[in-house]
Amino acid sequence: MDKKGKVIRRKKGVLRILLALLLLLALLPTAAWFFFPRYAQLLVNRALEGMPFRIEVSGVERPGISGVGFRSITVLYTAPPDGCSDIATYTCSLTNGFLSWHFESRDTPGSGSLLPNVVNAAFTLEADSLTLKPDTEYVTFSDGKPQIKAGIELSRKSGLTLSFTPLSALYTIKGAAITREKLRLEDVNFKVRLSAAEHWQQKLDTLRIAKLLNEGNPSPVGNFKALFGSKRDPLKPCILTLTDCSMELFHRKASTERIDYDLKTKQSRFTLSMAQIPLMEISGYNRVGSKTPFASGRISGFIPVEFQDSTLLVRHAVVMAEKGSMIVFYSRKNIPWLSLNIAGNEVVKNLNARIILNSHNQKLSGLAMSDLSATLLGGTISSTPVNIEPSAKAILLTLKLNKIKLLDRVRMYGDFKSSMNGSLSGTIPLTITKNGFSIRNAHLQSSGGGTVTMVEPLKKQSASERIFGPQKPYTDYIFSEPDLVLNRSLNGSTTIMFSLKNLLRKTNERELLLTLPKGKLMLWHNRLNLDIASLSDFSAGIFDGRVAFRQFDYDMARKKGETTLQINNIPLQKLLDLQGAKKIYATGSAGGNIPIKMNGQLFEVNDGGINAEQSGQIIYATTPEERAAANQGLRTTYEALSNFLYVELLSSINMSPDGNSTMTIKIKGSNPDYQSGRPIELNLNVQQNLLDLMRSLTIPSDIEQIITEKALQKRKK
Repeated sequence: MDKKGKVIRRKKGVLRILLALLLLLALLPTAAWFFFPRYAQLLVNRALEGMPFRIEVSGVERPGISGVGFRSITVLYTAPPDGCSDIATYTCSLTNGFLSWHFESRDTPGSGSLLPNVVNAAFTLEADSLTLKPDTEYVTFSDGKPQIKAGIELSRKSGLTLSFTPLSALYTIKGAAITREKLRLEDVNFKVRLSAAEHWQQKLDTLRIAKLLNEGNPSPVGNFKALFGSKRDPLKPCILTLTDCSMELFHRKASTERIDYDLKTKQSRFTLSMAQIPLMEISGYNRVGSKTPFASGRISGFIPVEFQDSTLLVRHAVVMAEKGSMIVFYSRKNIPWLSLNIAGNEVVKNLNARIILNSHNQKLSGLAMSDLSATLLGGTISSTPVNIEPSAKAILLTLKLNKIKLLDRVRMYGDFKSSMNGSLSGTIPLTITKNGFSIRNAHLQSSGGGTVTMVEPLKKQSASERIFGPQKPYTDYIFSEPDLVLNRSLNGSTTIMFSLKNLLRKTNERELLLTLPKGKLMLWHNRLNLDIASLSDFSAGIFDGRVAFRQFDYDMARKKGETTLQINNIPLQKLLDLQGAKKIYATGSAGGNIPIKMNGQLFEVNDGGINAEQSGQIIYATTPEERAAANQGLRTTYEALSNFLYVELLSSINMSPDGNSTMTIKIKGSNPDYQSGRPIELNLNVQQNLLDLMRSLTIPSDIEQIITEKALQKRKK
């Protein structure tokens, strides 16, 4: 082959190679686009070499002109120590998203180059969900449909070598949630705005949190709002501050000027100010739809709080209640019968508590509360340490009360009025469960006392009462130094063991004093009839003797009940004085049993009996006028009773509900000054209205007056 042919073949070979190279160059972008999902992770790793974070991608799609889709992106960022906080790693995950971009050249291409030297890139990242978790705390931040925008400067140093310079980032958080164990913050809103021009400091913006849930249930805290920015005070470089903070507590506004958080000590401080919170809206007192609220009035206060290392400290908190603030208790017929006035400028002050959030394997496992104490209504209250575990069936604690001025604030309604004074002290062991609370052997006592007045319903008025006004019949029960032992079951059944120093029953006409009364009162224990109140093992001193009964079941709705009074060692002279007899004197004591049935205001006695417990003396002192006015039989009785030594005294009594009674009295004995002391037996039948007698105490004195008047009339003749 000649030389010319060889040259032509070489040129053709070179041309083929050039054509092949040009074809390969044309196919490289297509190949890169086709195989991009396979090599995307490698490209990301090379681009982030030397960065303090790494990105893991999965399910990357083939890119389009304006962006690329993905199944998930996980960003792991390690924050270096800065003198305020230790090294911390954060994991951010996005699912089912799309990364879009827009490029804009900032200069013209250089000579001999097809690429610009500087390009501004705007990236927008959208996804179905975003979660952020720190590795040191069991906290999760989650957001649905997040949108994150970032600005980056791309610069070409030489050849195809590129450098990245972040310019800005914008993330508008809408409706996000923060979860820690059973606590959940919902509807979190905040605008994250960072830029290189601002040295990557977050500008002041409003943080809003709509709801706080506990185990999925709404808590009384909500609608939190505060201003937050990451710029720090140079004199306090480790302090992050929230300012102009407010929230709703029981649907009422509470606020604090600032919340400081120390990144180094992980301690936060603030003073919560509560303003005008209605008592009826506090959990436990709000009866939805009820026209008879358990509480009225409003409270306010200041609560200084410190939080550090899972420990919450409350120091010297103060709670105030406006005028008219009270807690009201109702009968089963929805009628108020007792209220507790809690109004005052410092109802609670010096409230202190330590609450520790226990954790296990970075999970909240419970609460431990200790050092709980406060000044309450002029006295003090404190509590034993309390542990609250999610798996525990009950919470146990004991409250200690010391000289709390509670009796002064109690008021009774309806047929009862009250006036009390004195402080209350004691201990209250409490067991709290999901189904309620119980009390076991609470011991309360007071050196004070008071008066409870029972006003009886008015009868039909007479003419004079209509003109001058009725005289209201009333009974005062004056007590002193109550001592109570209280037990309450989860179903509400309540037992009260009580004792008093004195209990004085006082009416318009007379007084009846009981000394050292004691007994056991049971309320709401009869599940078939909750209106049954049972008073048992009652005893008291009366007239230097004792009165008692074993059991008294009283139906509070029907106002019915019955019992048997047991009387022992009652001086006969005291019984005579009670009847108003002024001329009969007796020694010895009496005892017996009196069955009583109650029906509203009516009493009934069947087969009661009072007998002398030993022998004694009866003296009936008469005047000469009385003896002269008496007939022979009555004169003989006067003489026999002038110095009667009895050896047996028996009586029986029956009384109908209208007060009419029949009393049979049998007396055996003798008078040494009458008929040489021969044995004498007296049998008396007395019929009278005991209710009228008890009200007026005038019958015995009327008899004496009639005898005297007859004697005077006889002398005038």
